[in-house]
Amino acid sequence: MGSVQIATLFLAAVAAGAINSVAGGGSFISFPALLLAGVPPISANATNATALWPGTLASVGAYRREVAVQRRGIVLFSVISLLGGLNGALLLLQTQERTFEQLIPYLLLAATLIFALSPRITRWTRQWGEQGRERSSRRLIVLGLYFGVAIYGGFFGAGLGILTLAVLGLLGLEQIHEMNALKVLQASLINGVAVLIFALAGAVQWPIALLMAAGGIVGGYGGAALARRINPIAVRWLIIAISVSLTVYFFIR
Repeated sequence: MGSVQIATLFLAAVAAGAINSVAGGGSFISFPALLLAGVPPISANATNATALWPGTLASVGAYRREVAVQRRGIVLFSVISLLGGLNGALLLLQTQERTFEQLIPYLLLAATLIFALSPRITRWTRQWGEQGRERSSRRLIVLGLYFGVAIYGGFFGAGLGILTLAVLGLLGLEQIHEMNALKVLQASLINGVAVLIFALAGAVQWPIALLMAAGGIVGGYGGAALARRINPIAVRWLIIAISVSLTVYFFIR
């Protein structure tokens, strides 16, 4: 890999870290950058998950106060997250390289739609959650849905945070800081167990992962410092434009 590709991957990770700290959606930058650099699709996905995981883990510390008040729900969600992330990672490793490559445009399309429609998804799920939060059978259905979300997170992961917030809304949660705390914690568990499986399977390209992890930390720190000065709506539209362009590119490709 040449110096230009190395610099491109580092800058892509910086951008992904900054975007994640402001609005989420950093994988729309870092994952395609790995593919365009010639990294095989499954290895690119595993390497991207590994590179971005430290930033997710670091975010958990920022929400430690909100996490502490949700001990009852955390245990159950954490078990589901670990099981789902494990199954998703194993599913990815059992998928043929060519099959996963063919799935990439559709995965990017699904993640783009989830990201673009996230405000409506959040509003709808909160309304639905308020209508029947006390029904135990409904709660079991929603937890089953979250297990599917966790599998998706271990398999691919883009848009995972939005899907997790949607599930929490279906359960009737309303406090956004507590929801974000639970979302970040569960994402760290899902991605953490997936990264462990990818590492044991030899699917992670460690020099690239470490390079991009450093870039993600730089971008995340800088993005957090600039977050108050940046219009998050403008950032969202920029991410949507980039993700749509990349989705179209990979469909044509």
